[in-house]
Amino acid sequence: MNTRDDLVVPESTVLEACGETPLPEMGVIEQVWETDPIPTDNVAARAGDAAASLALADVPNGGEVAVGVGSRGIENLPTIVAAVVDRLDELGYEPFVFPAMGSHGGATAEGQREMLNELGVNEGEIGCEIRSSMEVVQVGETPDRGVPVVADANAAAADAILPINRVKPHTDFDGDVESGLSKMMVIGMGKQRGAKIAHEWALNWSFRNMIPEITDQLLDSLPIVGGVALVEDQYDETMIIEGIRPDGFLDREAELLKTAYNNMPTLPFDELDIVVFDEQGKDISGQGMDTNVIGRRPFAINEPGPDLPEIKRIYTRGLTEATHGNAMGMGSADFVHADVAAELASATTFINAITASTTRGVRLPPVVETDRAGVVAALSTIGVVDRDEVRMLRAADTMHLGRLYASSALVDEARERDDLRVVAEPEPIAFEDGAFTAPSPHDG
Repeated sequence: MNTRDDLVVPESTVLEACGETPLPEMGVIEQVWETDPIPTDNVAARAGDAAASLALADVPNGGEVAVGVGSRGIENLPTIVAAVVDRLDELGYEPFVFPAMGSHGGATAEGQREMLNELGVNEGEIGCEIRSSMEVVQVGETPDRGVPVVADANAAAADAILPINRVKPHTDFDGDVESGLSKMMVIGMGKQRGAKIAHEWALNWSFRNMIPEITDQLLDSLPIVGGVALVEDQYDETMIIEGIRPDGFLDREAELLKTAYNNMPTLPFDELDIVVFDEQGKDISGQGMDTNVIGRRPFAINEPGPDLPEIKRIYTRGLTEATHGNAMGMGSADFVHADVAAELASATTFINAITASTTRGVRLPPVVETDRAGVVAALSTIGVVDRDEVRMLRAADTMHLGRLYASSALVDEARERDDLRVVAEPEPIAFEDGAFTAPSPHDG
């Protein structure tokens, strides 16, 4: 018996159960963002300068510098890592890269090496050795609670440690520092053991308090010379590359987080009936769908969700190739396409959920056979709303929100706003064998 097939509700069953459900017409809108990215041909030089600005004076000539890398979805990552490695080499040091990604890659050394390779970070591209291991050493404990503080054994044995990461809002909590250099050191550099410790304690302590305190412990215990911080704009283009020295680590990261919040892509409406996302995945967000975009955080414990937007129903159509079946965060959807269930890697998703203590996020929503079934099911559960008043969007994912399919009611609103542009007038939704015929809006 194929249990995955048994999970899928046929389109005919959905249509029969929901009865006559008029579908809204959909047009295309674009968000108008003013951005100032770093020119592509300047990225490497800026990254090298950022590395050279760090506290390297006490590192002995020829000393080993452990460069922490590991977050997905970062624009220009191979170029930035290679430039940092090149500059360290020019300055007389011996850099190597280590994966700083907690339990990702199936919590195995080879899995994490392969993940780096998929990010374009391999020894041929970056020009230095990659040392991948899940071994950690304890380097201290927090003063009040006695929480063990652990770090990658290869990094801890180096003469200097230099993480590279993007600063951005986190999906699970709000704080002065969220995703960025500090989190990479506390959780990513802690490998599977450190990630598990952090997430277990976060249930009572909260990441907003834990990450700064453990970061201070790591800065005191290890030869961290600072980090290279990245901030991206709404188009996911690199807008800031900056070296942060240890003495200003937390304060400067907090300032960059505010910049990241002001420049992150969001949905352009606060109240929506339905949002369709073509894909979700770990390369899009740690929770598959960015909680700051969808206004939902149902899996977090003792952490309130964002106030806006308010979305009545979310329908997710598939998983990204890069997520390798990790469907973390699928529990935030109300309906998912059969492709999500078919592509789901249960063991990988389970390991991620257990490590992060977010098991609610991997609850499988009702599985529908087709896009038509997903839209009809969503429409039939939003209450009494006239077809012409339905507030519905379709997006590529929660990271790529520049171009969106929008229902007639939202297209009419877009005409009156300077931050939105109408690209195509509404027309009936077209299906072929139950699937959308229109391409993903990210494809343009």
